[in-house]
Amino acid sequence: MKNEVWCPISYKCGGCDYASIPYCEELDDKFRYVYSLFSRYCTVYDVMGMENPGYYRNKVQSVLGEDRSGKIVSGLYRKGTHDIVSVRSCRLEFPESAKIMSSVRSLMRSYRLRPYDEDRFSGDIRHVLMRKSLSTGDVMVVLVFGTSSFRLAKDFANSLMNMHPEIRTVARQVNGGKTSMVLSDAPVEILRGPGFITDRIFDLEFKISPSSFFQVNVRQTEALYSMAIRMAELSGRERVLDAYCGTGTIALVAGRKASSVVGVELNTKALEDARENAVMNGLGNVTFVNADASVFCKQMAKDKERFDVAFLDPPRSGSDERFLSSLIKLGPKRIVYISCNPETQERDCRYLEGFGPYRLVAIQPVDMFPRTMHIETVALLTQTKNRIIS
Repeated sequence: MKNEVWCPISYKCGGCDYASIPYCEELDDKFRYVYSLFSRYCTVYDVMGMENPGYYRNKVQSVLGEDRSGKIVSGLYRKGTHDIVSVRSCRLEFPESAKIMSSVRSLMRSYRLRPYDEDRFSGDIRHVLMRKSLSTGDVMVVLVFGTSSFRLAKDFANSLMNMHPEIRTVARQVNGGKTSMVLSDAPVEILRGPGFITDRIFDLEFKISPSSFFQVNVRQTEALYSMAIRMAELSGRERVLDAYCGTGTIALVAGRKASSVVGVELNTKALEDARENAVMNGLGNVTFVNADASVFCKQMAKDKERFDVAFLDPPRSGSDERFLSSLIKLGPKRIVYISCNPETQERDCRYLEGFGPYRLVAIQPVDMFPRTMHIETVALLTQTKNRIIS
């Protein structure tokens, strides 16, 4: 597949690292990368790819600006810069997003709004965040303004929803900082609709608000979680720990098959979402604790508490020795480590093998972000005295 066939502007925006080669070659390349890191430890399985590796992103973030003629454009920052690459449509993003952004630009002209200029601290809208539910088709739009001076925001929202019936919620947030971050810590104002949409992973329902974390590729998330649960070998009798639980997606999926699950998360807002999702799905056997995972595990070990299985899904920087050493003291029989950065995952698994009674058994790569350089991996570690499952 040639570059221009996949996307004519991929060389500008840098969003598609593999735009110039066939998808099968991309999967081979990602396998070789993971294999180079883990083959000396364990079995590395073939990458679980997508049947149709396009239009999978259910979350779209678009930045607004002006071209040299003063025309409003929207798109992405060129990699490593704040230069805007105008994007009319993207083969990674859900299809409706391009039409919605076209309407936003048209309405901005009608309402005489300008893109916000962070250097001059002038203008109006700087970003548009869109999220789509794969299960319902509903869309949420968050208009990120540089200032709060626009008084017709609700009229703007009404007009946008009239143009696109699939939009169920429109919200506004103000972010006037000199930053590439889309959302700020400022309150979110709901302009139209309930303020959230819902989506499903397997048969579980999740509430998605403007700042909620939710995987951007639901189909591959189900593949990822299916493998993680399979590695955990849950029979319904286990007590499970989900460290770095975020909004509770893994904890709730595991809760359907385990005796009990405890999710630990330091981010208070994420934990609120997790608790609400547990109630919404009627999973009373899943509880959430607002704490540092290292401190929590250390205290549980001191109290002689035990978990049969531990799920880890840390940020790209991976875990740290403080947490890993406390996890070793806690002593789960199986550790299922999900990572978006195989290099930090390899480092952490090496620590668990070197300082704990654990053996790395298998690695399953999952292509969560086709056409990009990123690859998700699921690792299984078992106590060396336990039976090893292939």
